[in-house]
Amino acid sequence: MGVVLRNLQKVVPLRRARLRKDVNTLRHILGIQKFDLGIICVDNRRIQQINNTYRKKNAPTDVLSFPFYEDLRPGKLPCNLHRDDLNLGDIFLGVEFLMEQCQDDSLDLHGVLTVVTTHGICHLLGYRHETEEEWTEMLQKESYILSEYNRLTGQSLEPLTKRCSQDRSRTK
Repeated sequence: MGVVLRNLQKVVPLRRARLRKDVNTLRHILGIQKFDLGIICVDNRRIQQINNTYRKKNAPTDVLSFPFYEDLRPGKLPCNLHRDDLNLGDIFLGVEFLMEQCQDDSLDLHGVLTVVTTHGICHLLGYRHETEEEWTEMLQKESYILSEYNRLTGQSLEPLTKRCSQDRSRTK
């Protein structure tokens, strides 16, 4: 099983091989290598259209996740599946939006893509942040994943989630 990585935007130069490697490392950490996963990189116009259609928010955003299993409980994986059901879903990355945030905050785009992809994968795995309790649970999961990622890669990434805890509409 694998990762389908599509770059549908032309605004920001993107190193897909690095992102694919990072996503595969995240999949290894989570033990979800047997599941398919879609990562679609889009510009502000497209992520805004998707955000407006599915969340009724007419603004660009950093990440939108569309889980294959909508009722998955956090920390649980789908089981007893046929080969065709080994799909976690799709993650849309607002690459142009993220680049603007990186420029504003002097952050590395590829590191931020990995962090935001981690957030998206957590959503595919049933994590939400509609309540304070869910927010805490998701932040703990993201922190764990990124600490393992850092241990394996020598990076020093941390969740962006805690930086936007006052504005929960930013990441979904």
